[in-house]
Amino acid sequence: MAMGAGQGLKGFAALLLFLNLCMYIILAAIGGWAIQVAIDQGFIIGPGLELPAHFTAIFFPMGNAATGFFVVFAIIAAVVGAASAIAGLHHIRAWNTESLPAAASAGVIAWTLTLLAMGLAWKEIVLGGRNAKLRTMEAFSIILSATQLLYVLVIHAAPPIMFHAGQPARR
Repeated sequence: MAMGAGQGLKGFAALLLFLNLCMYIILAAIGGWAIQVAIDQGFIIGPGLELPAHFTAIFFPMGNAATGFFVVFAIIAAVVGAASAIAGLHHIRAWNTESLPAAASAGVIAWTLTLLAMGLAWKEIVLGGRNAKLRTMEAFSIILSATQLLYVLVIHAAPPIMFHAGQPARR
């Protein structure tokens, strides 16, 4: 592959990295809002009262039965996705074979967690009864599952600069 094609893929990878980072931050922010609402308006048990039969530790006053699980896994995916973007940023800067494994493995882990959140988003969509912020989280989880996979494929497809011990890396 010519050097120009590799640089084009590097630019595309940087664009995907920035897009994913922004979407992961938004996903985490909306998830944080949902957890805040669940804590503030959640089920409170007074002294002498018993738990209801269908009580779950992941109780959210909005949404449906899948909301709690979806929000928790979406936040985990968002935090790991943002961390993978930091590793990806280092790889974009260095663009050599030394930085590729860290960026690729972090990207794959973030992608698999995003797939898990996406699956729960689909379950929440099927059950219905959620507000606009939860629908936004669902959409971002579904979109991120595709763009994160595309990012991982692009950094594998673009040829990084070979780095040999004793030689300075080219930038």
